[in-house]
Amino acid sequence: MNEVFSKELIELAEKDLSVREKLASEGQLVGGYHPEMELIHRQNAERLREIVKAIGFPTVSKVGAEASNAAWLIIQHSIGEPELMKEYYKLMIENSSDVNPSNIAYLHDRIQVFQSKPQQYGTQLTVEGIPYPVEDKKHLNEERVKVNLPPLSQEIINRISGVEDIPEIDGKDAEYNAWRIKAGWISVI
Repeated sequence: MNEVFSKELIELAEKDLSVREKLASEGQLVGGYHPEMELIHRQNAERLREIVKAIGFPTVSKVGAEASNAAWLIIQHSIGEPELMKEYYKLMIENSSDVNPSNIAYLHDRIQVFQSKPQQYGTQLTVEGIPYPVEDKKHLNEERVKVNLPPLSQEIINRISGVEDIPEIDGKDAEYNAWRIKAGWISVI
């Protein structure tokens, strides 16, 4: 196991979370992508690129479970870099026997939602706190169990909007859509 990269990945994720906590406690994480948070995300993504170049994807066997989870957190938060998220999702799939399966599920869903597509596992929520539309509500809990996520109650599943409602859901936040266009997640709506 690579102790140096393991320690560094954990430190990068901890810095991300501490800045997030500080900004949230100050009420600064509303109304767009906070510049300080974006800077941390971009710096972490750049360092992760260097680590991946050196050792490949930071799997559990290469850096340990905590550091592999930290690498996922860095990817999950690299929201301004769609290509990085998509590329590293593929690397996680290629190494699926050596990464946390729920991390793959969360990253898959996040990529889908940013692209206005239905998610598979119901991990991403709307501003109302309800899961964003999913591909298959009937088999949602089966998909979740496959990746070690707890099942959702039938009440929550019943509240999930249909795929046909995605344009309406995404249309509620012009600032979010402008950011997704700028970041390259979607083209003009």
